[in-house]
Amino acid sequence: MKKAELIEQKIVSLPELLYKSTQWKFFRKKIAFTNGVFDILHQGHIFSLSQAAKEAEYLIVGINSDTSVKRLKGNSRPVNDQHSRALVLASLIMVDAVIVFEEDTPLELIKAVMPDVLVKGGDYKVEQIAGAKEVIAAGGRVVINPIIEGFSTTSIIKKINQS
Repeated sequence: MKKAELIEQKIVSLPELLYKSTQWKFFRKKIAFTNGVFDILHQGHIFSLSQAAKEAEYLIVGINSDTSVKRLKGNSRPVNDQHSRALVLASLIMVDAVIVFEEDTPLELIKAVMPDVLVKGGDYKVEQIAGAKEVIAAGGRVVINPIIEGFSTTSIIKKINQS
């Protein structure tokens, strides 16, 4: 089992992530990348992250920064700040690295890391996924995991507000 003090070390900057991913690639290890807000972690997130982790030896999770979330979802979000969200994700055994990105999509991050597998949860089409074209062009693949119905951060927030 991993030691608790190692959790924070899984939250990385772009230079640290590029260093790690270069090492992983040198040893011919497959890298999967997924992203999202991950505001209130729930069963749907765990399922999607578990499925993503099965696609490669290492899983990188990109999370939207607080300012990015506000632009995308409004001023009432995120419920949890970016460090809290990153810390919760980094504590999961299937996650090897967490990085916060400022843009609305992780396109530049994906182009920098160039994972072997790009994983997205939901009902997206490949052409709608940021970085899919670039990953495929580099010989990688894109996997779309199904969502588990009934689990969403928005529905959890609505339920809390009705209490």
